[in-house]
Amino acid sequence: MKTPDGMLKVDPSGRQPGRGAYVCVSETCLAAARQKDALSKALRTRVDPSLYEELLHAIRKAKTEEGRPDE
Repeated sequence: MKTPDGMLKVDPSGRQPGRGAYVCVSETCLAAARQKDALSKALRTRVDPSLYEELLHAIRKAKTEEGRPDE
């Protein structure tokens, strides 16, 4: 998400104020979004590749906590 002051951060709750972009909890979806640079388009700003890495970490953590298998 992009906060009102222009900072980019991961918001797993989806409730923080600002402009959000949804990526399903799937490494495949994230890889497709990264390839198309979809987050930069959705958030209307340049997204640093480190944000995609942060999202990948969050997805893997969520899957581990839920006991979901790797994709």
